[in-house]
Amino acid sequence: MPRIKIDLPEHFTFATEIPIYIGHINYGHHLDNAALISLVSEARVRFFKALGYTELDVEGVGIVVADVAAQYRSEAFHGETLVVEMGADDFNKYGCDLVWRLSDKASGREVARGKHGIMFFDYAARKPTSAPPAFVAKVSG
Repeated sequence: MPRIKIDLPEHFTFATEIPIYIGHINYGHHLDNAALISLVSEARVRFFKALGYTELDVEGVGIVVADVAAQYRSEAFHGETLVVEMGADDFNKYGCDLVWRLSDKASGREVARGKHGIMFFDYAARKPTSAPPAFVAKVSG
């Protein structure tokens, strides 16, 4: 089976720092894979907040995560601070990919990269809706 390969953009539009707490660590004494997704979810909330949105209100509609892919590059450990970079690409009618990279702040070592496929969603109607043009304009520039 082919391995997942995530191509990153040349430039990310957003970055935030997140420390690794003891609760993020597994029995192997490194960052747990479920905790990785949780950290990226926190970064996603911060990404939308930096744009003036919440995940439930992006120009009047919400988002749902449609798929997730991750590629691990190195271990991460308790006490390290991760820099999470994020940007949007691969737009389609209903959404886009949020592409991300996690790196150790002190060393620059890449820990993981990946993407979350998001779909815009009308929670009142309980159905997908078109990507808001104002959002696309904000993250495409």
